[in-house]
Amino acid sequence: MKFSSAITGLVLSASVALAIHPFHPKSVHNKVKPRVEKRVPGQDFQHPELQKRASRFLNDKTKEFAVNGTGLPDVPFDVGESYAGLLPISNSPNETRKLFFWFFPATAATNPDEIVIWLNGGPGCSSLSGLLTENGPFTWEAGTLAPVKNPYTWTNLTNMVWLEQPVGVGYSQGTPNITNEVELATELRGFWKNFIDTFGMKGFDMYITGESYAGVYIPYIADGFISTGDTEYFNLKGVSINDPIIGDEVAQEQVVILPFAEYWQNLFYLNDTYLEQLRTAQAQCGYDTYFEKYLQFPPPPGPFPVLPDPYATNNITCDQFDNVYAGALDVNPCFNIYHITETCPHPYSQLGIINQGDYKPPGAEVYFNRTDVQEALHAVVGTNWEQCSSKNVFGNGGDNGRDRSPKPATNGVLERVIEHTNNTIIGSGDLDMILCTNGTLLAIQNMTWNGVQGLQKPPSIPAYVPFHPEYNGGALAGSGIQGVWVQERGLTFYTGHLAGHELPGYTPGLAFRMLEILLGRIDNFSNKAGFTTQSGSSNGTKTL
Repeated sequence: MKFSSAITGLVLSASVALAIHPFHPKSVHNKVKPRVEKRVPGQDFQHPELQKRASRFLNDKTKEFAVNGTGLPDVPFDVGESYAGLLPISNSPNETRKLFFWFFPATAATNPDEIVIWLNGGPGCSSLSGLLTENGPFTWEAGTLAPVKNPYTWTNLTNMVWLEQPVGVGYSQGTPNITNEVELATELRGFWKNFIDTFGMKGFDMYITGESYAGVYIPYIADGFISTGDTEYFNLKGVSINDPIIGDEVAQEQVVILPFAEYWQNLFYLNDTYLEQLRTAQAQCGYDTYFEKYLQFPPPPGPFPVLPDPYATNNITCDQFDNVYAGALDVNPCFNIYHITETCPHPYSQLGIINQGDYKPPGAEVYFNRTDVQEALHAVVGTNWEQCSSKNVFGNGGDNGRDRSPKPATNGVLERVIEHTNNTIIGSGDLDMILCTNGTLLAIQNMTWNGVQGLQKPPSIPAYVPFHPEYNGGALAGSGIQGVWVQERGLTFYTGHLAGHELPGYTPGLAFRMLEILLGRIDNFSNKAGFTTQSGSSNGTKTL
């Protein structure tokens, strides 16, 4: 998703070993026959792990939001029970500002008394992009011709709501007028009370999850929920953020980018002369000594010094992110900072294009900007839906309309959330350049929570994803060792070796296991039990 400025990081040091598996023999499927999805027109494919959806939420208040699960345009199967529409951000009779939601009840046989919010970032990007390409009940990935069922949808585990916020994003209604994250959290609190009242969820356990600039949103929203002391409406039990912007932007953005490029040089292919120029700038800007001194486990005593922001001066020498990015684009014109293995051409997305010059097929329409889709979802027909809003969602902000708030790892906000929940999970995709591992770790090492600064040990424990029996050619997920993790004092940090910026989209099995941990279904990433939703499982185990 887009950013006010770009962020970077480096995959952990080479001391963290990657798990190597031998090539599969040609007879790999002889013992376990893959279950292949049959795409027959008019015939619904029923995955054995997907169960009939509950209906406890359908009542006189909610029926106006009910979505016809068999009537979504271009979706050739029943997506099940869901509710979508707009609710105001306050109960004032004159309130015209409204946020859009799409709520899917859990498919579990017994619907849990809990609700999980998903937020994308930006600032100004729609959470429907996460629903359609990451963790929703169906996905329509870039470059594919049709949507497919998602065996790893988070609705298999719990009640999920994808929420477009703040005002100015997606289908939301009203004029953006906030200046900072505290005001953003106030908007969402008002909406959330209306949502809880509408769907009868008072006292439900709640969790907030998301990625990218939601690394700023979520801690402030969570802190605002906690500050109310109201467990009827805001019974917060945990948060999870992937590839987040949480700390000082120069440390997350500039300091770590050259080591990242050097680590992945076999993907960047920067020439020797250019690399030497980058190394010279790294030393002149003090980034080399900063990286070596402060990315330590345990960290040196903080707070860490704040380096000059190259964007705030006319000296572009220290803008190492753009220096590296420019070189990468020369080598690979389709270089993707969200997932660095991508080469040309860029696949077209049903969410539309963000970057000028991206490919758009003749006659292509943005899915959520179609009239038939807007009617199906009870949106205001004619709304100009954008994946990332061209509006400034911090409309009254100073500083050229930017979010005025300090990053949550720099002013105690994130620390308070960790200490309140003792159930905070931060993830990072190792193939993400824009917000990647070592930049996030630098921010964490500069925080103090539950009495101690930073992580005392680096993430190095293998993160395991269980093997699973289904084989759906439209929605695949890897198994076995998928990353590394560490847990200390209520904070879990993990990586996805093959993940880019949108971790649940690139490594859905790892993200599904993360949600099991967040919800307390599984204890940690070392647990080798099967997914708790796998058919035939007993106490979380599965024998193939």
